[in-house]
Amino acid sequence: MCRSASNLQFSLECLFDTINFENSTVLDIGGGSGIYSFYAACRGAREVICLEPEEAGSSTKITEKFERCRMRLDLPQTKLVHQTFQSFDPSKTKFDVILLINSINHLDEKACIQLRTDKHSQEIYRAIFTKISLLSWIGTRLILCDCSRYNFFPMLYMTNPFAQSIDWKKHQPPWIWARFLSESGFGNLTTVWSSFNTLGNVGRFFLGNSFIAFFLTSHFCLRAEKVR
Repeated sequence: MCRSASNLQFSLECLFDTINFENSTVLDIGGGSGIYSFYAACRGAREVICLEPEEAGSSTKITEKFERCRMRLDLPQTKLVHQTFQSFDPSKTKFDVILLINSINHLDEKACIQLRTDKHSQEIYRAIFTKISLLSWIGTRLILCDCSRYNFFPMLYMTNPFAQSIDWKKHQPPWIWARFLSESGFGNLTTVWSSFNTLGNVGRFFLGNSFIAFFLTSHFCLRAEKVR
């Protein structure tokens, strides 16, 4: 989470600098309390569904935060849905923008851990990406963000000082997700590596690459477009 409003604004502008939300329908998968959903609505989205499954002891707080922000910002086009992506039924709705921001590994954590070598796990995620494709038009824009499992510190059995809570084995590098996206009809794939928001554009220029990210948080954003 960003430490200041200016850092948050910079982060959101960088994340969505290629997305036009005007009059769009948006699906925010694993959207938590809705920060990205609200941003999309503020930028002109016509309908935004924030998909966040219920968890014991946490769903009430998420709902309260979401509803409080929704009312304060006067964004009736946003809706919080407590379902997993696998159980979500949008009634034949397709979306113009799909967001998977720091949530792709949580859709099935066990399968994500074993994804590189286990065929059953690969089929689980292949089904997930097939469903994402079915919810997309030609031209739908998708943003997938996560940390790569490859990082300097855990490889030396050390705690990463920049990301102390990351369980690295539960993550995958961007090229794994890019392969699933390509198989599911997405193209125009680009990967942007994250830097520290406090450093602004200077940080993006000097630190926003895969080599430097390997020694920092290994965080990336994969952008794609439905092409077939």
